[in-house]
Amino acid sequence: MNSFKHKCKNLLQIVTILLLFVFCISCDNKQIYEQNTDIPDGIWNRANKIKFIVDIKDTINPHNLYVNIRNAGEYPFRNIYLFITTSSKGVVVKDTFEGILADEKGKWLGSGLGDLWDNRLQYKKNIRFPHAGTYVFEYEQAMRNENLPLIMDVGLRIENAKIK
Repeated sequence: MNSFKHKCKNLLQIVTILLLFVFCISCDNKQIYEQNTDIPDGIWNRANKIKFIVDIKDTINPHNLYVNIRNAGEYPFRNIYLFITTSSKGVVVKDTFEGILADEKGKWLGSGLGDLWDNRLQYKKNIRFPHAGTYVFEYEQAMRNENLPLIMDVGLRIENAKIK
């Protein structure tokens, strides 16, 4: 009976060590913020503006900003245009962003699983936030279609640019 308890204790220690190892290697130490928002029924109406509210503390280190897009394989375009409005402390900046989702031959870029394709598209590189505080990032689809089909979700990712 003592031998059985000893073997169970050893097995539990090994499993715990393996789980800690997997957890440590899966940590994303570059990520400052990442949030994705589902698009209802996979149809993004132009009036449906997606907001991300981010509390920024670091004004010294450079950051990279990404737009996350998940599209279905039947999405009818190879790109997507967005109006991205960033506001904080009364300062509002509006950008037009083009994300390329497929190459010239129609092959989807990004990573795919089944009929869904995930893209992390660089929006801004090595930027420094001018002040600490709350920033609001608002996405508006800017395609010619008022109802953009087969966009499943969109997101924002902010990374520390200095960490390799």
